[in-house]
Amino acid sequence: MAKKYLGEFEELLLTMVAILGDEAYGKALIDAIKEQLDRDVNLSAVHITLYRLEDKGLLTSAMGGATASRGGRRKRYFQITNAGKKKLELLQQRRMKLWNLLPNLKFSRA
Repeated sequence: MAKKYLGEFEELLLTMVAILGDEAYGKALIDAIKEQLDRDVNLSAVHITLYRLEDKGLLTSAMGGATASRGGRRKRYFQITNAGKKKLELLQQRRMKLWNLLPNLKFSRA
């Protein structure tokens, strides 16, 4: 039985696929994560995680057309499913519930 929760990296990639929309493919996801979070990620780890999310029914994928700039290779584009959107909404609600339970903390900038 597959686990029902998502790991941090799975959640990150699911969120980034939703953000990128029709432009969600491996290299674009890596670039977006670097730009938005200043985090370096490995292409193999990204692909493995995307396929796992697809197996869980949270993403679908389709091959794009071959391009000369990629030496005739095709890109695999990923798209969030309705189940993936529901999962992100649930994760957001749970996170906000926890954040709302925090007392009025003042975080120092050390």
